[in-house]
Amino acid sequence: MEEILYATLTDLSTWILLVIIAVSLYVLGKGADILVDEAVKLSVRWGVPKLVIGATIVSLGTTLPEATVSVMAAVKGNPDLALGNAIGSIIANTALIIGLAAIIGRLPADKKSVKKQGNIQILAAVLLSIMALPFFSKAETGIITQKMGIGLVILLIIYIIGSIQSARNSSDENSNNNSGEEQSGILIIIKLALGIALVILSSKVLIPTVEITAIRVGVPQSVIAATLVAFGTSLPELITAITAVRHGHGELAVGNIIGADILNILFVIGSAAAVTKEGLVVPANFYILDIPVMLIVLVAFNIFARNKDGIINKLEGLFLVGIYIIYLVMSYIMI
Repeated sequence: MEEILYATLTDLSTWILLVIIAVSLYVLGKGADILVDEAVKLSVRWGVPKLVIGATIVSLGTTLPEATVSVMAAVKGNPDLALGNAIGSIIANTALIIGLAAIIGRLPADKKSVKKQGNIQILAAVLLSIMALPFFSKAETGIITQKMGIGLVILLIIYIIGSIQSARNSSDENSNNNSGEEQSGILIIIKLALGIALVILSSKVLIPTVEITAIRVGVPQSVIAATLVAFGTSLPELITAITAVRHGHGELAVGNIIGADILNILFVIGSAAAVTKEGLVVPANFYILDIPVMLIVLVAFNIFARNKDGIINKLEGLFLVGIYIIYLVMSYIMI
């Protein structure tokens, strides 16, 4: 599908590509508005904290394309991409997106929800780091084996069931909170799905269109690969986070990133490893750079999100963005 889209866009004139870019950006913004608005309505109707809605329903929608791509890559004999994509997305989500969101606007965090979801986030990252060690695969380099992948998928199912149960309990305790909500839950979920679909589809069209346009105006391929392509994989989470902050729903942005990080490990890596007998090979440089940076970023984020006022401030946002920039520079130095 992506090959057909790319071939179709390549045949179009530059002016038409510019129109497609403008339309895609408009649809992307509208989709993010719908996604955030309906997620907030669902939070109010169910009496569930916005952070929990962001960590489950919203993050599952924005992470689904990454999981699909990773599984297809594994099936086609290129499973190693899944590990790099997942860990890279965790670092980008937590350092770049949360950092930018904190710099742009007020980013509050429900400390009670952050503590629960954040602990799962940290535990999932630590579990992945341990599983990646050569000791467990009994090989010269680490391998996330097929059995490990199946184990992660089982943990994913437990996480989803636990989150749903927790949401139901919270809904029962806050049943009076939705008395003023007139829209049915089904209609809200349909609109929420529409918002997610618009964000994902417009992102899928926007990135190759901008890439082709950049090539035509003389931007080097290496620059495009290092910036646009890497940035594009986290675009749904980025736009959702910025829109949530602009609308005064920073908890939703925080929850979306926490959930996306958890799902990148349990869902993306787990499903990709589970469908291949060879498993996911862990490159040697991951032990030196990627995995340590992932753990540092997640620990820093959880410390910032659990401070006294429960707000990730601009200085903390700059710190996270700074780590991401250093990570990018180190990645190219180590190539």
